[in-house]
Amino acid sequence: MIPYALKERCLHTLLRMRLWCNIITQVGTEELAHMEIVAAIIHQLTRNLSMEEIEKCGFAPYYVDHTVGIWPQSAGGFPFSASQFQVTGDPITDLTEDLAAEQKARTTYDNILRLIKEPDVCEPIKFLRMREVVHFQRFGEALRITQDKLDSRNFYAFNPAFDRCETCD
Repeated sequence: MIPYALKERCLHTLLRMRLWCNIITQVGTEELAHMEIVAAIIHQLTRNLSMEEIEKCGFAPYYVDHTVGIWPQSAGGFPFSASQFQVTGDPITDLTEDLAAEQKARTTYDNILRLIKEPDVCEPIKFLRMREVVHFQRFGEALRITQDKLDSRNFYAFNPAFDRCETCD
């Protein structure tokens, strides 16, 4: 939600497009809900683990730091950090990054579905995957709107949120 909110402010100022801002706000709010769903799944799967199960499945290092509390990190063990937010202030760059992030999330859900067969886990993951596809489509729509509002001859030549190209014809 935070990177989307930052991008919303930048683009709202630049182009004053309510539709674009609505897309970003809706997707950002939904992404927070995705985190809540994933955290609930993890909590349900780990809340009753025995110490033997924790050790057997390689969960012990995580347990030492966080018990079975939810601590956002990648599957590789890298903790979540604000440095993962990508905001440049260039609407074309930022929307392209958003498109890539949604595809990466969809791929992660695809990989989870390849590994997990338990229906109580798979069904919410399928729902989240479906929403990432919708987010990708919405960001594609925002990118098209942005490009339509910019001078199509030069929107890749400079940052329209900052630079003014007076000599571009």
